[in-house]
Amino acid sequence: MKADDPLLRILACPLDKGPLRLLAPDGEGDGTLYNPRLRRRYPIVDGVPQLLPSSGEQVSEEEHEELLTRAAEDPSGAGNGDGTGTGGPGAATP
Repeated sequence: MKADDPLLRILACPLDKGPLRLLAPDGEGDGTLYNPRLRRRYPIVDGVPQLLPSSGEQVSEEEHEELLTRAAEDPSGAGNGDGTGTGGPGAATP
């Protein structure tokens, strides 16, 4: 999945129904969809987002900060850098 994939505009967190941020792979896997509001990440396996509530993984405060930094530095523009995951066309408001 790429940052400009139209599917990304309609994907939502299964718990709070808010938008997700695409984080590029960090060496292994296909990347991650991240909800900074709930501090949950959802894996992308073989190009398919795993968006079941049970597939999500809670992240620690330290990892949350690291993921936000990674999203802010992402040259693809997948994240907006403010930690909310909101904004842009098609973004839902929490």
